[in-house]
Amino acid sequence: MIKTAETYHVPVLLKESVDGLNIQPGGIYVDVTFGGGGHSREIISRLSEGAHLYSFDQDADAERNVVANPNFTFVCSNFRYLKNWMRYYGVEGLDGLLADLGVSSHHFDDETRGFSFRFDAPLDMRMNKRAGKTAADIVNEYEEEALADIFYLYGELKNSRRIASALVKARAASPIKTTKDFMAAVEPLFKREREKKEMAKLFQALRIEVNHEMDALKEMLRSATELLKPGGRLSVITYHSLEDRIVKNMMKAGNPEGKVEQDFFGRIETPFKLVNNKVIIPNTDEQERNPRSRSAKLRIAEKK
Repeated sequence: MIKTAETYHVPVLLKESVDGLNIQPGGIYVDVTFGGGGHSREIISRLSEGAHLYSFDQDADAERNVVANPNFTFVCSNFRYLKNWMRYYGVEGLDGLLADLGVSSHHFDDETRGFSFRFDAPLDMRMNKRAGKTAADIVNEYEEEALADIFYLYGELKNSRRIASALVKARAASPIKTTKDFMAAVEPLFKREREKKEMAKLFQALRIEVNHEMDALKEMLRSATELLKPGGRLSVITYHSLEDRIVKNMMKAGNPEGKVEQDFFGRIETPFKLVNNKVIIPNTDEQERNPRSRSAKLRIAEKK
């Protein structure tokens, strides 16, 4: 089946996240997660002449969804390089930045990429197929302790040590090359009723490590904080507690760790003011239409 932009990735909280940018018709905006281009198209539809949108995606597959528009530039790169690319294009300040941090439906549905345990595929999981270690490299090469740390920190799995031990034992017999090999090694450790949920967490942990997602997110948010003009908006959709914590900390304290600095009067010094104190989540209607939106949380902040 040929993927259209619509089936590539259904944009989550589309209206809410773009409304959150409070778009100025002549402004300069960035969508750091282009994917199927849903959010980008919505932003472009609200721009006037002289305005511009730069959209990032490190996956070459996303280029097929590119919008032909004079107000639009596609950047085939990891969003951690946001600052370098803005310098390259001569952009000194942004009026808004949107990030939909979820993995595109396309990645989960592409049987060849190894993102999902629904298909037997090479254990790859790289967003950028042109660079870096694959999930198979990590599973076969990392020390047992390092694997346990990844599953505990990024998958929040309590039996991370047993999982790591089972993988080390299995790879000693023969290399773990596919999603099927991987699952065969760890399946006995999961209770039948929780198996799908736990397996999803395990795949998430591996994917985060393969793509250095947490480091990239922190770098991008630091750059965004620097680049946003006063009054510029940050609109970010997260899908798991690790990402959400980093985004929340950045918006509340101005750093990914959430380290609070106070002035002489005890007021918290932060570059942002929150636009929504309570996270915005998809309504029941959207959750039914797009089950993958169920864990989505939208946070919006404005640069002081």
